[in-house]
Amino acid sequence: MDLFSNLALGFSTATSLANLGFCLIGVLLGTLIGVLPGIGATATIAMLLPITFQIGDATSSLIMLAGIYYGAQYGGSTTAILINMPGESSSAVTAIDGYQMARQGRAGAALAIAAIGSFFAGTVSTVLVAVFAPPLTAIALQFGAAEYFSLMVVGLVSSIALAHGSIVKALAMVVLGLLLGLVGTDIFSGTPRFTLGIREYADGLNFVAVAIGVFGIAEILRNLENEQTRTALIRHVSGLFPTRDDWKRMTAPILRGTALGSALGILPGGGAILASFASYTMEKRLSKRPQEFGRGAIEGVAGPESANNAGAQTSFIPMLTLGIPANPVMALMIGAMIIQGIVPGPEVASSNPELFWGIIASMWIGNLMLIVLNLPLIGLWVKLLTVPYYVLFPAIMAFCSIGVYSVSSNPYDLYAVALFGLLGYVLVKLRCEPAPLLLGFVLGPLLEENLRRAMRLSRGDPMTFLERPISAVLLLMALGVLVVVLLPAVRKKREEVFVEED
Repeated sequence: MDLFSNLALGFSTATSLANLGFCLIGVLLGTLIGVLPGIGATATIAMLLPITFQIGDATSSLIMLAGIYYGAQYGGSTTAILINMPGESSSAVTAIDGYQMARQGRAGAALAIAAIGSFFAGTVSTVLVAVFAPPLTAIALQFGAAEYFSLMVVGLVSSIALAHGSIVKALAMVVLGLLLGLVGTDIFSGTPRFTLGIREYADGLNFVAVAIGVFGIAEILRNLENEQTRTALIRHVSGLFPTRDDWKRMTAPILRGTALGSALGILPGGGAILASFASYTMEKRLSKRPQEFGRGAIEGVAGPESANNAGAQTSFIPMLTLGIPANPVMALMIGAMIIQGIVPGPEVASSNPELFWGIIASMWIGNLMLIVLNLPLIGLWVKLLTVPYYVLFPAIMAFCSIGVYSVSSNPYDLYAVALFGLLGYVLVKLRCEPAPLLLGFVLGPLLEENLRRAMRLSRGDPMTFLERPISAVLLLMALGVLVVVLLPAVRKKREEVFVEED
């Protein structure tokens, strides 16, 4: 009964006029940035963090940011199918067969299959969030400093294992993020450290400035370097309703993709991206017609689209229950919570039940909005593909600068945006994924605080991390992940997957 009463509270919160409006704005923006290649949900949410400070209400802010995230998963499939240019990384697999279906005159069916799979997966995974979040929260309330430290170690190690490219580079990004998180004032002694004598950095580097620089500005610079001409070859889309044969072929892949994506979405790193590639591989192996894959196989659209949307939704579970981000977007959402004065962690469910359950209920509402927005308005999304980059990017940079400055009226934040924008661009050129950096930056202060608190409580005995059962199990999990990912066969397969994705 508690579940139903909590859901009733969530729906009463999510269906308020203001929150419905912010949910609509979020899914609309998410679809928009998913349709426009080269921006991405992470960069967009980073740019909009200053707005959440102005909104004031934490629930409305997070409902909007959540809508942007899962809305982008829908929108990313549109460009993947119509012009073979995925709006989101997780839609890269959809382009393989979706674009071939469009070239065969079945763009409408491909878009409908993607939308139906996304809607079903989003709905099911939201149910899973509602069911599993409360018990996980109850378990997390039993955690002490040692357990939290070990849990964050698992999160950081997993982000290294699931990051693109070299494991060594991913480890370096996590370490760099942890070091950046040390800038500011020592939490126990109150002594400024690594501030270079700049008083404005006494509270640490501005999270918004770092996120916008590393993701937003760097992404713009990368796209300007290799600007592509986007031409929508399909200007009129018809036949949006799948045939009876389509339904037969897409049902099982949607179910399998939903299950796979729901499981992988909670993994720190890139669960939604990993889920879409894993789903495509699974469908190809299970298919009775593997020769059709790459030539317009319906299963190659239905499975990955369901998987990436399910993964996007279940990535909220560790963020809401443990305060641990499963991906860069969840890290940004934790940043938004901190901006609003909310401490991320298991206490959120008890101290802010309207926020906790309001976000979960808004996912159902948002999925309904998306199914309405994506199919009937497909003509509008096709027209938006003609917006030139030379108009889009200067406006985005101006918006970023104004937004960052408005948070604290600190000019040093603008310098930080420029610096981290250049750093992010350099990291892209060096093929270093910036996501582990942001995760390290967010978790760094929490990791340090719990490490030092656990050591104080144990009077300096490091064995406390192994003597406490939950902490020991979590550290063994982290060690196991490292050992597995370093095995020659696993490392070779991992490299093949990410080369295939690139």
